[in-house]
Amino acid sequence: MAKKKTTTTKKKTSSKKVSLGLSKQNKIILGSLLILFSMALFFSFVSYYFTWQDDQSLLSEFANRNEQAKNLLNKFGASVSHFFVYKGFGVASLILTVMLCITGLYLFLSLDKKGLLKKWIWGLIFMIWISIALGFFAETKPLLGGLVGYEMNDFLQDYTGKIGVVLILIFGLIFILVRFFELTPEGVASTFKKKTSSLKSELKSTAEADPTTAPAPAKEPIIKAEKEEPIVLDTYTHKKDIPPLKTEVEPIDDFEVTVPVEEETEEDLAMEVEKIVEEKEETSNIADKLVEDFGEFDPTLELGNYKFPTMELLDQHGVTGGITINQEELEENKNKIVDTLKNYKIGISQIKATIGPTVTLYEIVPEAGVRISKIKNLEDDIALSLAALGIRIIAPIPGKGTIGIEVPNKNATIVSMRSVIASSKFQKAEMELPIAFGKTISNETFVVDLAKMPHLLMAGATGQGKSVGLNAVLTSLLYKKHPAEVKFILVDPKKVELSIYNKIERHFLAKLPDSEEAIITDNAKVINTLNSLCIEMDNRYELLKVAMVRNLKEYNAKFKARKLNPNDGHKYLPYIVLVIDEFADLIMTAGKEVETPIARLAQLARAIGIHLIIATQRPSVNVITGIIKANFPARIAFRVTSKIDSRTILDAQGADQLIGRGDMLYTQGNDVTRIQCAFVDTPEVAKITEYIGAQRAYPNAHELPEYSGEDSGTSIDYDIADRDAMFREAAEVIVTAQQGSASLIQRKLKLGYNRAGRIVDQLEAAGIVGPFEGSKARQVLVPDLTALDQLLSNERS
Repeated sequence: MAKKKTTTTKKKTSSKKVSLGLSKQNKIILGSLLILFSMALFFSFVSYYFTWQDDQSLLSEFANRNEQAKNLLNKFGASVSHFFVYKGFGVASLILTVMLCITGLYLFLSLDKKGLLKKWIWGLIFMIWISIALGFFAETKPLLGGLVGYEMNDFLQDYTGKIGVVLILIFGLIFILVRFFELTPEGVASTFKKKTSSLKSELKSTAEADPTTAPAPAKEPIIKAEKEEPIVLDTYTHKKDIPPLKTEVEPIDDFEVTVPVEEETEEDLAMEVEKIVEEKEETSNIADKLVEDFGEFDPTLELGNYKFPTMELLDQHGVTGGITINQEELEENKNKIVDTLKNYKIGISQIKATIGPTVTLYEIVPEAGVRISKIKNLEDDIALSLAALGIRIIAPIPGKGTIGIEVPNKNATIVSMRSVIASSKFQKAEMELPIAFGKTISNETFVVDLAKMPHLLMAGATGQGKSVGLNAVLTSLLYKKHPAEVKFILVDPKKVELSIYNKIERHFLAKLPDSEEAIITDNAKVINTLNSLCIEMDNRYELLKVAMVRNLKEYNAKFKARKLNPNDGHKYLPYIVLVIDEFADLIMTAGKEVETPIARLAQLARAIGIHLIIATQRPSVNVITGIIKANFPARIAFRVTSKIDSRTILDAQGADQLIGRGDMLYTQGNDVTRIQCAFVDTPEVAKITEYIGAQRAYPNAHELPEYSGEDSGTSIDYDIADRDAMFREAAEVIVTAQQGSASLIQRKLKLGYNRAGRIVDQLEAAGIVGPFEGSKARQVLVPDLTALDQLLSNERS
């Protein structure tokens, strides 16, 4: 079964890279074959009309090598032509050669196959209509319409007569003209009007040019005078000679002065709107033409031969045949639950069991009149009677009229990552960032979309499976996403947990330009990386604003459709997943410097494809503040030691009743789901990273924007001679906008971030802007340009 699903995975992934599942070389070979075959059919069909009588007797002698046909392609041409022309569609069979040639060109030139099916459908409609039409009008010559046209006419005439066939053919012609040629009565009428009007104007101009219809000589001076009037008005010459024309000039001047401003504005506004609409339509038409010619932009082309990891890289842990049912254990636990509740005079009307990998859920329906709180308070008593490690009571189960009692199995089943990845639920998941966590109590694969979470908080005591959970998340994305589609930023204060992903640095990892290693272990570099990620976030939002879209998915779809110009700074934006292991250690050492950018990213980054996964032992208030925690609705809790810790993580009890070893609770702000996390061992992750790392990669890891601490300007005193050449222009931009930020200078003056940052430091040293204030823009200390000129002139003096 595993092998079969592996094949499915490969087919899916390869379909992203090339159409029809063929390599470029195979497409060229197949395309050239179809083009040459269409040419052979064309020559065969044409020559058939001249040689069919001579070749008729040879059709039965096809196997005899001594017999020769007069068709241009000999016996092959005679046989194929007889089949398609005589027994088929007649002259209309030539359309088949055209369609084969077009298909061959699509393959040979590696064009997008979009629209090819439509061409084939219309080709078949044309063939059938022409065949029937020729069969009707050339009944004595069946070769024109072929046997199909002849038989169809014979059939239709038997039921509708000749007039009926004519009407059917007219309807077919109207259908083709309207749907294929997009003709409408209004269009035909407007074309006719244009032709008649142009014809009338030509006749009129011809009549005026004709000397026989010329006006009398006496009227010539009047015509000349009328024609000369505009010249007199334009040049204002001979004013004394033509005093009456003064009265005509004055009203024109008055009209220009007294025209209401609103009318002119409305007219200009209408013209402006019309111009914008025309520009948009023109851009859209250009984009559609580019897509039609070259296909949609494919970000995976740079690594077009990239192969996704195979299932063989993962081990099949535990039992391969699924969950083993211990009937004796089920019966024993059921009886103990019933007896314990009976001891407290709680009757049960129904009980059923759902067996999971590590836990069995017993659903009970209490008798009428039993209080739910009474059962909930018996949690410890039921645990005592069952001698179980931890009992969790769900009262009631959401969406059901039952109470759930989760009892750990004596022999737990390991959920392997291989079984989860190979499941159809994960393979067919139509999600942006699919993550397979493991299996639920009902033994169903649990798959969620990280893009919709949008951030994930993982917590649990030491040794309960947090690191394995992180590996499961990263492995899921490696099996589903191409290197062009997602990038990881890995922060590992332990320095050993995530170092195994170093091998895929140039495929999947992102880092700062000056960093040697992509996996961040130094807390000082974490601060720079987080601030750099904030800059990336701001830059992406700027691109989304210019593109007039709301989120990354819409932006990338628009870019793939070639509706965004790369010359304007647009590019394909991959998802960025920030993974932080042991967040508490980071907060203890870096504190507020880490908290501020994390809070910004948690609040704003979801729409532009930056998602956070934070793992910590206990998300207490001093580690994860209320602002950060509020933006992490998706939370995972592994086993913890106390109810207080459970409430801290999930805002509910239950995490303290887990049995460890990957047993976890997942919530996304509503229901809590119990999952057995999929187990992926370190050697398996090593094999996956080696498999990916051995393939062709990008020249470097994905580079984040360079960040140099903006607050460094307070300690540096810039000399006037060392100021940037664009210092004056930047100062005017900042003072005019009354907004002190490096990104504003970048946009207005088209500078890089480093240079803009240096100019901001120089502006601070000059007293034009205030000090760095975290996420806020700097305060502008100069009120207007006059004050700026005075300040700069004082410096020079």
